[in-house]
Amino acid sequence: MHSQKANVDLRKFLPHRKSMLMVDKHLLLTDTIIKTKFLIKETNIFVENNHFLETGLIENIAQTCSIIVGSSYFTDADADGENNSDVIGFISAIKYINIYKLPKVTDVLFSEGNLKSRFDGEGFSICTMTGKIRCNEELILDCELNLFIKKN
Repeated sequence: MHSQKANVDLRKFLPHRKSMLMVDKHLLLTDTIIKTKFLIKETNIFVENNHFLETGLIENIAQTCSIIVGSSYFTDADADGENNSDVIGFISAIKYINIYKLPKVTDVLFSEGNLKSRFDGEGFSICTMTGKIRCNEELILDCELNLFIKKN
């Protein structure tokens, strides 16, 4: 059984800020599953010709997936507004990625990440995640990637 984490401000778990934040809200967060929601706005840096580009989709799924492991570097005090953790993360490998369709401005992305494996070292984690993005109930991306997350 996976316990769901309380309502959290995702900005606490991601080093990204406007204009690079590609996640608006979490819908579900457990130790192994994350589901997020993201509205594509016309002003997004990854919008071109009214479409959200491939790089934006990859950034969205990477940020979504990193929340599971990234959240473990934060304390209960962080959720209450004190951000005492300094975490960085990046994609260390993309095992595969399939992009089936580019969404448009005003579309809402529903992204899901599932933790397949995790190795924790001293002050860092390496994990393998699978991810999916749906838009209008249609699968538009699936992938498997490795993330490296490190406490500064």
